[in-house]
Amino acid sequence: MDSPLPPRKPDWIRTRAPAGEEYARLKRIVRAQRLRTVCEEALCPNLGECWSRGTATFMILGGRCTRDCRFCAVEKGAPSPSGDGDEPDRIARAVMLLGLRHAVVTSVSRDDLPDGGASVFGACVRRIRAYVPRCTVEVLIPDFEGRWSALDLVLSARPDVLNHNIETVPRLYPDARKGAGFERSLELLARAKTRGLFTKSGLMTGLGESWRELLDTIRAIRLTGADALTIGQYLSPSTRHLPVARYYSPEEFRELREVSIGMGFRHVESGPLVRSSYHAEEQCVLLKTGR
Repeated sequence: MDSPLPPRKPDWIRTRAPAGEEYARLKRIVRAQRLRTVCEEALCPNLGECWSRGTATFMILGGRCTRDCRFCAVEKGAPSPSGDGDEPDRIARAVMLLGLRHAVVTSVSRDDLPDGGASVFGACVRRIRAYVPRCTVEVLIPDFEGRWSALDLVLSARPDVLNHNIETVPRLYPDARKGAGFERSLELLARAKTRGLFTKSGLMTGLGESWRELLDTIRAIRLTGADALTIGQYLSPSTRHLPVARYYSPEEFRELREVSIGMGFRHVESGPLVRSSYHAEEQCVLLKTGR
């Protein structure tokens, strides 16, 4: 029997093609500093919008991930070199040249490293602040396989926002997030919160979860003390990745936002094209000022 066809992409899934002077300037600086962005590596649908506004999410520790999450477009396999040890300085220089007020740093998973790359995250936070003292810094980190001493290396650098994505409901972890653990990720968020940091997480819809599972997962994230949440539609990068089970409507995303705010999150971004770093600067301002 033939496999069922995936649902047709609805009209509200529209992306803006990269263009404009600011986009070109950011691209030149990223290339000149020999950096990667998750915007490009993960095929983010908001690349055109964000780059034209002068915002980007830097990806450290090389271009290959040691895990094989079936929703992610980032290259998998044996790790590639992450640079010559000056990556934090190169990122800090790019932040300075771009005139960023808020910098976001993420990475591939590097389970091959003793600390999972946590020390490089910490160095990035410190170097960005050395170059641009008034710039706020957000880190979107992996789970470091539950090595809490590695997490402490990041927390001790005191990023302004600690982001770690839950991604999907626990039932779908074995298929979508091999090597990850739902409870482990919740514990990471809870540990970061006990250190007094603003914490944030993200979820995808459309992988086959039920509405009840989605609400239960949002509630579990909130119980860690998380301050902010992003919710967006999963878009399959290729036929080799998990297919889209269904597309959520804009009305459903608005409902998810309202329900999440009702659970106590201070800020929620929820929409078909929302991703982890979407409007990250605005979120950080809101978390720090309360408005």
